[in-house]
Amino acid sequence: MKKASRGIIRKLNFLPILNIVLHFQSFHLTLFDATEPDSQSQQLIVDDLLYHRIPSALARFVSPSRRERQLPTAPVASSASDLPTMPKQHTLFGRPIPRIGTRRISVLLVSISIFAVFSLLFTLPSSIPSGPSLSKYTDRKFSIPSIKNPFSSTSRLNPFRAPSHAPPRQQNDTYGESSWWADWKWLSVPFSSSLTLDEDRSLLPPLKPRPPIYCYYDTTLKKDAASKDAESELLLTWRRAWWARGFKPIILSQAEAMKNPMYDELQRKEVNEDLKTDLMRWLAWDNMRGGLLAYHTTLPMGPHEDPLISYLRRGEYPELTRWNNLGNGLFAGAEKDVTAAIKSTMASSKLKETKDFIAAASEDTFKIDNFPKAIAYYDADVLQKSYPKVAEAIASNRGDGLKALKNLINAHIHTTWQNVFSDGIAVLKPLPHHMTHLIDGAWHLAEDLSMCPESPMPSSCPPNNAKCKPCVASQPMHVSTPARYRNTSTLYTIGTVPHPYTTVLLTQLQDNIEIPWIRRKSERDAWITAVTTEIQGAGIGSFPRILKFKEAVAGEYATAHSLWLPAEKDVPKDLAWHFGFAIPHNATDGTSETPVPGPERRPQPKHDPGDGPVASEQELEKEVPLLKRARDMGKTKDAKDLAVRSAIEAWNLADTEAWKFARAFLARRIVERKEWEDNESQYAGGVGSEKGRRQSWGDRWRDHDKA
Repeated sequence: MKKASRGIIRKLNFLPILNIVLHFQSFHLTLFDATEPDSQSQQLIVDDLLYHRIPSALARFVSPSRRERQLPTAPVASSASDLPTMPKQHTLFGRPIPRIGTRRISVLLVSISIFAVFSLLFTLPSSIPSGPSLSKYTDRKFSIPSIKNPFSSTSRLNPFRAPSHAPPRQQNDTYGESSWWADWKWLSVPFSSSLTLDEDRSLLPPLKPRPPIYCYYDTTLKKDAASKDAESELLLTWRRAWWARGFKPIILSQAEAMKNPMYDELQRKEVNEDLKTDLMRWLAWDNMRGGLLAYHTTLPMGPHEDPLISYLRRGEYPELTRWNNLGNGLFAGAEKDVTAAIKSTMASSKLKETKDFIAAASEDTFKIDNFPKAIAYYDADVLQKSYPKVAEAIASNRGDGLKALKNLINAHIHTTWQNVFSDGIAVLKPLPHHMTHLIDGAWHLAEDLSMCPESPMPSSCPPNNAKCKPCVASQPMHVSTPARYRNTSTLYTIGTVPHPYTTVLLTQLQDNIEIPWIRRKSERDAWITAVTTEIQGAGIGSFPRILKFKEAVAGEYATAHSLWLPAEKDVPKDLAWHFGFAIPHNATDGTSETPVPGPERRPQPKHDPGDGPVASEQELEKEVPLLKRARDMGKTKDAKDLAVRSAIEAWNLADTEAWKFARAFLARRIVERKEWEDNESQYAGGVGSEKGRRQSWGDRWRDHDKA
């Protein structure tokens, strides 16, 4: 029955049906709207409608085989009163209005009610003027979230968007193959090209401002060449330590002091020679408009996040301040406070009786803070009391003694760094089965950092921390190779970031990579997924992972807790500036053992299961040529190799972005330091620079006389 009904419905022609409706309408109007109806005429109208018009209309859509059964035989009405009463048909602009069923009326009423309620919720609070007493309630009105058009004129998804120029180039924004653009929006988008409009240009955070810290060095004093060279090396140690803590160490000389307007007044005064040298130091500092002033034996000895070091790093010093037990070692103050202190001291009546600036100044000149826990000061009294061996060496031979002091200070900075990272060093090894040779440079760097540095007094501690843990061979610094990055303040991380092409070669142990295999079988963004699994879990996409990785590389305190190296490049040679101390190479592992056993006699470290599986000898042999091929890929011009490399980059967007970001961040750090060092080597005779001091004419004449 249902099939027959569906067949009839498919054959219906709705125009005849409409015709029937119109006939009924005309019949209704003729039959019931007549002013004086005639029963005989009405009967004729009904007969004409039922037996002529309706059957002819039905015959148009009923099949011939069923036409006889479809035609009704209607009874003839005897009078007009026997006809059924039909409802009035309403019209709009001459067209009939269909009747609305009960169910549709219910749906319509419910829809109108919902619309009215939402209109009251979203429009009523905004239409009421909020007075002083009602403002805290009317401000909490609901708002409908607006959905942006994904294909608007400003959307990146719009294929018809007009092209725009890339951001302007910045000064010193290129080093080697790396290029970057510094902007505060570096964490707003996962991929740098969204803002730089350049696939080879990474988006980096702006450089953090480095407040200057000044040190005065008198180049006019007569000293032998060995002493000057030793002092230059000691100044280099001082500069490395403060640079690694986020400062800009600058060495001043009498040239800056002579530019001060109060220099002539000082020359006319009769003062002690030591006090005159100290006043020259203050005049040079005042000429630089204040900031931080330190001796070259005052160094930071604490964590990067120490409250005092963080305060000094902000570069704002509301009062002229010095610290207990530091003497003349460190001052902080603004330009106006420094100038006022110099003027009051030079006008003091105690000027002829004292030998240093603090003794000549009035009591209210300085604000005195407590002894700092993160600053070490190696003055003569401290050396004589705590490090007599070094003090005796300086007294017997100044040049050799200053070298011993340099080694002592460097060892203390290194020991402090090891104590801060008490959980050891983590050399990241994601996808660990075939990444042994990839992290070889990072592993050797970690071994050097875990060694005990050369020191004239190996078991000694810095003067600001008598309870330190000296480096000994019986308890070496732990070095591990975890597959996951851990955000731990007591664990230092060294990461090796490979290009995705390098990752594919080493994980597959083959160099024959085809483009169809990349799309069908290779895992997408395998490296960054493995690195960030512990801090973000396994169900997160690549876009949030790349933002977390960038924060781990270049965050607020990231540079003090981690180092990220590109896998295709050698380890940089200037990492002493990054850590703040000279890194030992092939040094002994401490001096507490007697005698010190050689490496072949030491117990071999046991394999930690958390470091991942150990590759076989055959697999390790395959890694070396594959890693070399990956490093040479950047120089190739072969079209097929370039196509494969481009396909891998397109398939691993997050891994590619991580590699470019880490490479550019390291390159910018190198550029920043080299530019500053080249500029500072022009002053004070080049003392404190890696190139060493420049010999003066007097040194050359003395060397000639010795020959």
